Amino acid sequence: MLILAAAHQAGWLGQATDLCVEWLLANAQGLFDLIKVSVLALVSVTEMVLEWPPAWMFALITAALGFWRVNGGFALFVLLGFNLVLSMALWSEMIATLSLVITASGLALLIGLPLGILSARSRLVWRLVRPCLDLMQTMPAFVYLIPAVMLFSTGAVPSILATLIFAMPPVVRLTHLGIIQVPDDLIEAGRSFGCSDHQLLWKVQMPSAIPTVMTGVNQTIMLSLSMVVIASMIGGGGLGDVVLRGIQQLDVGMGFEGGIAVVILAVILDRLSQSFAGRRGSSLQQRLRAWMAVWRSS
Repeated sequence: MLILAAAHQAGWLGQATDLCVEWLLANAQGLFDLIKVSVLALVSVTEMVLEWPPAWMFALITAALGFWRVNGGFALFVLLGFNLVLSMALWSEMIATLSLVITASGLALLIGLPLGILSARSRLVWRLVRPCLDLMQTMPAFVYLIPAVMLFSTGAVPSILATLIFAMPPVVRLTHLGIIQVPDDLIEAGRSFGCSDHQLLWKVQMPSAIPTVMTGVNQTIMLSLSMVVIASMIGGGGLGDVVLRGIQQLDVGMGFEGGIAVVILAVILDRLSQSFAGRRGSSLQQRLRAWMAVWRSS
């Protein structure tokens, strides 16, 4: 009886979800068309900017950034990795994947960072947001593709929106965590100096929370890349499409080449994003710590 009841419950929930999607399609198609056009324009501009420099110039710029932010060994890896992608004739596919990742990650950060800050400043908001984040993180990735296709057809737009939902939770959680873990002495010193709530957030709490926040940014970028590859099943394109064709045609070589290109792109994005998580406190934060040390010694 319990099994039958559970099956009946699942069927009812599925039917309710279908009715909700059908209602959205019938009453909010204009909104979905606007979202589709906006996201498509954004990813098109991003891809156009990435395709503007020749491959050799793009590789040199990225290697120079890697040399500045990481080290010379990483810069050499960038040059060798991009040269390998070029030799496999997968440069355009890699740029398409990178444009999808940048667009999806940018939208996820645009929503996730303010939401994480708001959650850290309001317990009510955190209590409402936390179950949603649990759902977003534990739902199987393939499930996001179904409503995305139903609402936005196939192509880059549903891929980006499904990736946005899948990749946003880490930056929200870690932004919230970084802010609430700011030492009490810094907050106390900031208030003693007359900081308003806005100044306290941006000049004391956020500089202290930057390493944790940037870890969330890193995780969001990496999850975006993994989901973009999966989203090739709904026409996302890029390197995921190469891997998917390799699976469909049982072509091990094609699948391996697509996978290697994904790995190269993942390592570059991971190392570059991690390099911005350095613990560099602001001058105000350093003055507050010095003031607290003098005050405690007196």
